[in-house]
Amino acid sequence: MTLIKILPDWFLPESQATSESVYLNRRRFLKNAGLGSLSMIGLLAGCQTLEEKKAIVKQQISNERLKAITASRNLAFTLDRPITEEYSAAVYTNFYEFSGDKDVWKYVDKFQPHPWTIEVTGLVAKPQKFAIEDLIAKMPIEERLYRHRCVEAWAMAVPWLGFPLKRLIELVEPKANATHVKFTTFLRTEQASRQILHNQPWPYTEGLTIKEAMNELAFMAVGIYGHELPKQHGAPIRLVLPWKYGYKSIKSIEKIEFSDRQPATFWNTRIPEEYDFAANVNPNIPHPRWSQASEKMLGTGDRYATQMYNGYASYVASLY
Repeated sequence: MTLIKILPDWFLPESQATSESVYLNRRRFLKNAGLGSLSMIGLLAGCQTLEEKKAIVKQQISNERLKAITASRNLAFTLDRPITEEYSAAVYTNFYEFSGDKDVWKYVDKFQPHPWTIEVTGLVAKPQKFAIEDLIAKMPIEERLYRHRCVEAWAMAVPWLGFPLKRLIELVEPKANATHVKFTTFLRTEQASRQILHNQPWPYTEGLTIKEAMNELAFMAVGIYGHELPKQHGAPIRLVLPWKYGYKSIKSIEKIEFSDRQPATFWNTRIPEEYDFAANVNPNIPHPRWSQASEKMLGTGDRYATQMYNGYASYVASLY
């Protein structure tokens, strides 16, 4: 059984970064050796510094030709810390379909997030299937600054672009007996190599109570840092739940189903004693293998004390 693990300390202080001359010499060596392509450089990522990995990811995201998204920032959502630098966030992600490590960016090249459709079914009066472009056109796109906390105790603060989940729910009109919402991602073994692991409950699923799904904080993200989502962040659409641990924020959603019972979810199915259905951030309940009392920010290594519900108690405490 494969478990999430905390890697050795990933943060590299600037004082320990490779000097510019050494970095350029290494790039010249790779080019002269015929390894100048993005894919070949990626194969050598284990030998590279964090700054070099970020440079590769920056080029990779540029190659995706992500469309810019213009939207007003919702000023109701503010941060108590600086926004995480874009490529620090992009180089260190969880996306279990592609990697059990944080090097997801090395394995997403084959993934095709376009064209994409989302089907909404179950206990609703108006089941629908949306092309992603049509869904976005129907929605009030805005930017929100949210904290994002992993159960592994690392964190980031990023500008998500998208729309409140409740706006989508209102379109399909849930029936009175709908109590839960189930989210399902793609199943494409030819594009996501880890999906061939038969001991895993693929495709990845997550779930919420309908009251959680209708909460003002529940957000469907279609972009980040002013443009469409890169593949490692869950293109073309993902869930963002800032008061919960990050494994609850399912990526690359294909199906949403309303039901009258609590759905099985990926991590709660695999390791229920470590990953409960609620997944609420609570610093007073340690993970069985590590403390949740503090969190470490990507890019800077700054430590912050963990807040109940990740600091969003005023929005969600009444749900529990």
